[in-house]
Amino acid sequence: MYKDTYFEWDSEKESINIAKHNISFTEAQNAFTDQNRIIYKNKKHSKYEKRTYCIGMVKEKVIMVRFLMRGKRIRIFGVGAWRQAKKLYEQKNKI
Repeated sequence: MYKDTYFEWDSEKESINIAKHNISFTEAQNAFTDQNRIIYKNKKHSKYEKRTYCIGMVKEKVIMVRFLMRGKRIRIFGVGAWRQAKKLYEQKNKI
């Protein structure tokens, strides 16, 4: 799914995300390299574009990356460390 892809994002949104959640989009890219990551579609908020979540471990913290696939581009639009994402990650990976 992610072969020959690259990441992009709005730098202003990244600054807002850092201020709000203390996680940069640059750092968030590492969630995609977690071998135990969880990828799933967000059908609730996917009226016009298919929004997707990647839940993965980054620096010993489980984060959830919200993104869109646009061709070979992974466009990150939000990142955070939410309890529900951590719980799902731990259940799937039996941690």
